[in-house]
Amino acid sequence: MPSSRIPALCLGAWLLLLLLPRFARAEGAVPIPVTCFTRGLDIRKEKADVLCPGGCSLEEFSVFGNIVYASVSSICGAAVHRGVIGTSGGPVRVYSLPGRENYSSVDANGIQSQMLSRWSASFAVTKGKSSTQGATGRAVSTAHPPSGKRLKKTPEKKTGNKDCKADIAFLIDGSFNIGQRRFNLQKNFVGKVALMLGIGTEGPHVGLVQASEHPKIEFYLKNFTSAKDVLFAIKEVGFRGGNSNTGKALKHTAQKFFTADTGVRKGIPKVVVVFIDGWPSDDIEEAGIVAREFGVNVFIVSVAKPIPEELGMVQDVAFVDKAVCRNNGFFSYHMPNWFGTTKYVKPLVQKLCTHEQMMCSKTCYNSVNIAFLIDGSSSVGDSNFRLMLEFVSNIAKTFEISDIGAKIAAVQFTYDQRTEFSFTDYNTKENVLAVLANIRYMSGGTATGDAIAFTVRNVFGPIRDSPNKNFLVIVTDGQSYDDVRGPAAAAHDAGITIFSVGVAWAPLDDLRDMASKPKESHAFFTREFTGLEPIVSDVIRGICRDFLESQQ
Repeated sequence: MPSSRIPALCLGAWLLLLLLPRFARAEGAVPIPVTCFTRGLDIRKEKADVLCPGGCSLEEFSVFGNIVYASVSSICGAAVHRGVIGTSGGPVRVYSLPGRENYSSVDANGIQSQMLSRWSASFAVTKGKSSTQGATGRAVSTAHPPSGKRLKKTPEKKTGNKDCKADIAFLIDGSFNIGQRRFNLQKNFVGKVALMLGIGTEGPHVGLVQASEHPKIEFYLKNFTSAKDVLFAIKEVGFRGGNSNTGKALKHTAQKFFTADTGVRKGIPKVVVVFIDGWPSDDIEEAGIVAREFGVNVFIVSVAKPIPEELGMVQDVAFVDKAVCRNNGFFSYHMPNWFGTTKYVKPLVQKLCTHEQMMCSKTCYNSVNIAFLIDGSSSVGDSNFRLMLEFVSNIAKTFEISDIGAKIAAVQFTYDQRTEFSFTDYNTKENVLAVLANIRYMSGGTATGDAIAFTVRNVFGPIRDSPNKNFLVIVTDGQSYDDVRGPAAAAHDAGITIFSVGVAWAPLDDLRDMASKPKESHAFFTREFTGLEPIVSDVIRGICRDFLESQQ
């Protein structure tokens, strides 16, 4: 392009910006809500008012140009770059313009726009029409915006597939290995998988990361909780090119994608589905180790494996086995090519929804069943009984209680037994703690052996097929009037690990007889009820130690 034309283009752009405010005063339609990722090319009008949501991440915007932007740019990103709106969102007026050459790269308002040599269409932005409608981010489709018709009420977001709770990052291949055509086929496949998962507020949540020269998080778990919005966002993702630095992208995803701020949920399995067309350009083994340390389940979907003549170019031919969560065949998946992939969707979805197989998400905090057997005999007294409940609550609140996470149950005993609540009664930490705080003191004698047998039969029996590891924490202040050894041995044989905690007059021999081996790390004693508090951390550490040993 002749250098003499560049000043003319810049002058034209400035003249255009001087004229736009005059046009902006014209009466417009109700602003159309759009997403952070809606591009200029999605608006098929010469002039349109849109409403950008708040909370868009500046580093995730794709913006090409300055003042005049390539239509492949994010509208909201361009508006922030131009200074029309801030990160809180707001109304924007978009003007469609002809394509041009040489879109410049400028750093403005926290966004570094990119250079583009040529594009077929452009747009410019100005401050939009004020509206009382909030920038909620619940966007209608902008592919065919309505004209002259009342906007339909946005339906409430669906709860989704509750049997498939998982936080999933799709790590797609955006390198030159795959190319533009296969990249689009890959996006189609990911869209089909996302649709079959049953995305919803109480079902799976998904986000997307693109691996290329440098990783880019396209959208986070919190951005969309409906399949329609996710499919739209996937469609918006543009091909980046570059080397297939999958290891770098996987490490970045494990460290930056799964945080509370980006929408990760406690007690829900964290999953990365890595798509590799060919082979990675960098080391993926270290990234797999980092992912496992962060409790992330890594699946590898390999497409078009290297042929024998290409193996010399592969840094590590065993890259799949070294990156996945477990090298047991469950976490690796192969497709011969990107054509006719529909038949591969359902088997992959079934894997992603099989929570008991998510070994890398399993920790002592989310994969245990803990029953508390609480002495309610007359020797305890009401005030000391409250200290016992506080001790139990302090242990329980450490764990990630949910319908697919840790489970808590409580039984109070004297000569009789009373199930205060079972493992399936409450699935949130708040409810469990509230019920524990309101347990009524029974008062009576002490039959600890019968209470152990009752708990094994009536509390652990119904969940015998649970994938979680079972623990029983016994808290008592005196000698049992019945035998404790037989019932405790039966509990041990049933795979239940027992921690015995004695106070005041509890015999040390009874505590040791009930406790699992090694006795010294499963039996505790304190003279005073106020001494229970320091034992909380000992029990928690013991549970985690036993859990980890059971996983080896």
